[in-house]
Parts: sequence; structure tokens; C-alpha cells
Amino acid sequence: MTAPTDRPRAGAEESIEELPELQPLAGPNEALRDHVHPHDWENPAPSGRYNLVVLGGGTAGLVAAAGAAGLGARVALVEKHLLGGDCLVTGCVPSKALIRSARAAADARRAEGLGVHAGEVSVDFPALMERMRARRADIARHDAARRFRDLGIDVYLGEGRFCSPSSLEVGGRTLHFARAVIATGARAAVPPIHGIEEAGVLTNQSLFSLTDLPGSLVVVGGGPIGAEMAQAFARFGSRVTLIEAGARILARDDERAASIVAAALRRDGVDLRLSSRVARLERSGERTRVVVETANGEEMIEATHVLLAAGRAPNVTGIGLDEAGVEHDSRTGVIVDDRLRSTNPRIFAAGDVASRHQFTHAADFLARTVLRNALFFGRARASDLVIPRATYTDPEVAHVGLIEAEAKARGIDHSVVEIDLEDNDRAVLDARTEGFVKVVHDRRGRVLGGTIVAAHAGEMIGELTSAVQNGTSLGAMASVIHPYPTVADAIRRAGDAYNRTRLTPGRARLLSRLLRWRR
Repeated sequence: MTAPTDRPRAGAEESIEELPELQPLAGPNEALRDHVHPHDWENPAPSGRYNLVVLGGGTAGLVAAAGAAGLGARVALVEKHLLGGDCLVTGCVPSKALIRSARAAADARRAEGLGVHAGEVSVDFPALMERMRARRADIARHDAARRFRDLGIDVYLGEGRFCSPSSLEVGGRTLHFARAVIATGARAAVPPIHGIEEAGVLTNQSLFSLTDLPGSLVVVGGGPIGAEMAQAFARFGSRVTLIEAGARILARDDERAASIVAAALRRDGVDLRLSSRVARLERSGERTRVVVETANGEEMIEATHVLLAAGRAPNVTGIGLDEAGVEHDSRTGVIVDDRLRSTNPRIFAAGDVASRHQFTHAADFLARTVLRNALFFGRARASDLVIPRATYTDPEVAHVGLIEAEAKARGIDHSVVEIDLEDNDRAVLDARTEGFVKVVHDRRGRVLGGTIVAAHAGEMIGELTSAVQNGTSLGAMASVIHPYPTVADAIRRAGDAYNRTRLTPGRARLLSRLLRWRR
């Protein structure tokens, strides 16, 4: 069977067991549910006022709740659906499990080039999906309701809603608070495409409930999620078409980086349709007709499945923000200042519901910023955070700080050092030379940002993140010794390349005279 199509999220009349995320409800998914929304859970009885009430149990909410409790605060955590949020259930964890399987299939297919004959490669889609669900259930232990109760947190499972500027209602109980954090996250944005409701499309909410491999898949949106899933399902054996309205995929990324990923997707069989827009969807039996508008007119693509990956929308409706005096916007979420305080000074917000940096690691550190400011008298600013990002295609793309196009657009005096992996010995030995390390620096050599395209760019970007955060000179990075051979040594070589630019003709002449004198 295949997964159910997306429908409105569970409300009071719909049980947790009916959520698309938990389908099929057996084995690992039952274990997942028992960790993050136990069917026999009893909410505590509130008494007195909480130091902090956290609405939303995704990454930002869990970090805020655990951090506050660890500091001795009296804390309540309220979650309507599944603790762990998108990252655990429908985002980072399941998607990276699928990407790992997809990379294994791709490695096996190209093993002959390394002198290894793996034979014909076949993908057992039900087995890899079961593996994903099992690993997700294992990881869910970290986000379990009982674990947070054991940390001293009052965990309320149910629909929470502000009923005043200083109180929140959940399951017939009223929680009074000195401070609160909104951490309700975001969901897949559904663009206004004619026929979309009747077509029965997938989003990240239902994608990971598939049990049969789609024969053909149309992915709408060429951002990180769209690119990752298009490549993965093509490697599994689906016939994949990716439709992107812009002139290129990964529009926020370095242009050369995006072009390398686009070429990789095409090699894996993804049909990229750029500068194209979905005009309407038409359901025909077990298939969907996707009518696409291009510069040459309309064309029709038939597919067994359609995946929406066209951005995210913050979860701001139905939680009583007007009653709490919290201003919000349906596109950008809760309106906060640089200290993450909303228009109600008692209430803060963190994570996808209030940030353009919609990453798990960003939600983590935004929650830490909230704790400093909400519980104490801190003046920590979200704008001070240096937040890297990574797209887990193959090769991966990772960024931190300014990319070259941003530096140009802002008129910042900068220079760029770029090292191609074709010149990196480890990349040559691994037969993974597509990619580069690019560092943007100011006139004094201080690192302003960087881009890495490599098989494991996400593992490498931390070194450049540290450099941006600490104001490190690219020249100083030349003295950091890396093991040989490693792809990460390309970062050190970028430092060497920068130092060579400092050897002006005048300095070269002086050095030459000095060396002649010392002969």
C-alpha cells in the first residue's frame, strides 16, 4: 500500500494514531508514538505559576524546556501532536536516513570504477523505509515525554491555546506563567495550485509513510528539500521530474555550487524543469496530470505521486496569539525583536515559527538565546548567532556567513579564494573531485563567509563557521595542520593561497635581497 495523502492536522476529533506521520501504525511507528505521545499519558494538575511555559515540543521547545528546568525553573511543556517535531518525525531524521540508503545504492553502482564489481544493484524500498522508521524510533528516546517528565518538567499533551497575556489553556487546565515561549514550528506551504486538493499530493508530513516506491514522482520546488528528495528517489529507481519556478535550483546558494548539484541530479536521472510553474493538477485514476507553464507554453507530465517542496509556513493559527497580544504574520510568523521577544513582553518565540533560519541547529541556539533573555536579565541577540546551513545532496553544499553574491550586493569590500577539489589528493583518490572550497574575506583577510561543495561538506563547514564567529584571518588558517590526505585540507590550502597574495612585488624583491645576503 501507499501512504495516505495529506489532510488537515489532527484536532480534538482526530486521534494521534490517525496522523499521516504515524502510518503505517505498526512496529517502529508504534514505538515512536509510545515515546513522543504515549496513548496512556495523563497530564499533570497545575498548581501555582510557572516560570516558563513552552508551547510546542519541537527542537526549540525541547531545548528551552530542558534548559530552563536544568537551571531550576518551574517549567511546563505543551505539545499537540508528537514531541520531537518536524526534525524527528518528518524532517532531518527520516530524510537523512533515506539519503544514506540512496547514497549506498549510488556507491554500489559506481563501485566498478574503483575496481569493485558489485553486480546488479537492486533497491528494496519497503526494507529501507522500515530501516528509516526503526532508526527514527531509536532516536525518539531522546525526545520522549517520560524523559522530560523525569527532568522535572510538567509535560502536557494536547492542544494549547493562550487565553490571556499571561495564561494558556490545555485540556481544560489553565497554566499561568511569568514567561512563555512560542515554539510551534512550521509546516509545508501549500501553493494556490488549481486542483491541488483533489490530486492528493504528498508533503513531508506524508512522504515518509510510503511503503511502495513511486513509479514516477514530480517534485514541486527546487530548494534543499526538493533537491535532496528528488535525487534520493531517482537513486531508488523512481522516474523523477523536478519543477522549479526560478532559473536554477538552490536559489539561495552560491551559483557555481547550485550548478554542480544540478549536474549531479541530472546524472542520477532527475529531469530538471527550470523557469517552469505548475498551473494545475488533474487526477486521473491512480495518476496525476501535472500541467506546467513554461516559456514555450503548457505541457503535461503524468506521475503516480506529486511531492510539494515549495517552502514552509509558520504555525501561528489556532493558538490564541490575538488573546495573548502577540502580533504575527501568516508568512513570516511571530513578530519578534532581536532578543526574540514578541509584542507581549512576557512571551518570546524561537525556531521556525519566528525565524528565517529554519534549521534544527538554528532552533537549538535561538532557544538558548530565549533562556538568557526570558529567565534572567540577558540581552543576547539573535543577530549575533553565526548559523551555517547544509543541503544533503550528493555532493553536499554547505554555507556560512556571506556568499560572494551577497557581499557584492551589499557593496562590501571583499576578495575570494577558491580551491577546486580537482587539486585535492584525497578527492582524487576517492574519485569525488566535483566541488570546491570558497572563502570570502575582507581586505585584512578576516573570514566573512564560505561555501563548500564536497561529499561531506556539512562535516567540514564547522571550521569556517568558527572562523567567521571568531573573526579569524584566512592567513592564520594556513597554519592549522590537517591530516593528510583529507578533503578538509583544502581549507588550509585556501589560507596558503591568501598568504601568497600578500607577497607583493616589493616584498618579493626585499626577500630576494635578504636571501642573497644570507647565501
